[in-house]
Amino acid sequence: MNARIDFQTIMGADGKPAFVVVPYNEFRRMAGAFTPGTIPHAVVSAEVDGASATKAWREYLRLTQAEVAARMGVTQAAFAQIETAKRPRKATLQKVAAALGLELEQLEA
Repeated sequence: MNARIDFQTIMGADGKPAFVVVPYNEFRRMAGAFTPGTIPHAVVSAEVDGASATKAWREYLRLTQAEVAARMGVTQAAFAQIETAKRPRKATLQKVAAALGLELEQLEA
């Protein structure tokens, strides 16, 4: 069941809605709902600069290749190959996502 939320709409100069004011606790609840599955700007920027999604996320999370490799149960050299693969397999990406604490979609974006 959905509870009623008290909010206020602030109109812009053009007469169209420009802002919505909601109670702070409701804002925090709503903001938290969007956090999982998002991709930080730093990760997107690294990918634009040519890094793989795996490398971009690893560096964003401040992890070494050896740390991620240990979480995956592979050697650092094996993880280095995974990180530079042009088209990694979905099963591999699922293991990387689990090791990084991400959702698969965050690596496939």
